[in-house]
Amino acid sequence: MRITFLGHACFLVEADGKRVAIDPFLTGNPTAPIKPEELNVDGIVLTHGHGDHTSDAVAVAKANGCPIVAVVELASLLARKGAETVGMNTGGTYEWNGIRVKMTQAFHSSSYEDEDGLHYAGQPVGVLLTMGGKTLYHTGDTALFSDLKLIGERHRIDVTALPIGGHFTMDPVDALDAATWIGAKHVIPMHYDTFPPIRQDGAAFVRRLEERGLIGHAMKPGETLEV
Repeated sequence: MRITFLGHACFLVEADGKRVAIDPFLTGNPTAPIKPEELNVDGIVLTHGHGDHTSDAVAVAKANGCPIVAVVELASLLARKGAETVGMNTGGTYEWNGIRVKMTQAFHSSSYEDEDGLHYAGQPVGVLLTMGGKTLYHTGDTALFSDLKLIGERHRIDVTALPIGGHFTMDPVDALDAATWIGAKHVIPMHYDTFPPIRQDGAAFVRRLEERGLIGHAMKPGETLEV
């Protein structure tokens, strides 16, 4: 599995010739290393409806002729924009072309805004994405909750991406406990440093992970991790 960080909470995941984007937010993202038209994928997975996770989902899906996998309410909203969508819900699993997505709980909020205003976008989720025999757990914009430990115990997780920004999500202190509970082989901090309210020190977070015997990667936008 090859994981490229595209800034904020957006990742490009590749394995066995397939490519999946999680939470494509490139337009309006000051840290994005590429433009939406440069993103070539076989599928898009969304954790929730907020604009800093969905801004380019429809455009990228249409350009690539690929599905958007999202919670059913959000999928319905994006289908109205002309995107091909697959609606799911928490606990559900969907597989296509050697790609497996399982949705988990996340404690956050979710809405989708367009020219007609703000719309309810269903529950926020985390995503267990399995490709090429490896699993990435993208927790979404979650707060700390104790069932993260259960998720870690029930699944063999190779990499987890955790928000550390605080303000809208868990902060580095909470994320440190989350990483310990999940027990993934590799930990990637995300959802920080994009905007002033979520400034954090990713390198310091990685050092604290190491003190607990965990391997962290404070990836810069455009950097890639292979597992």
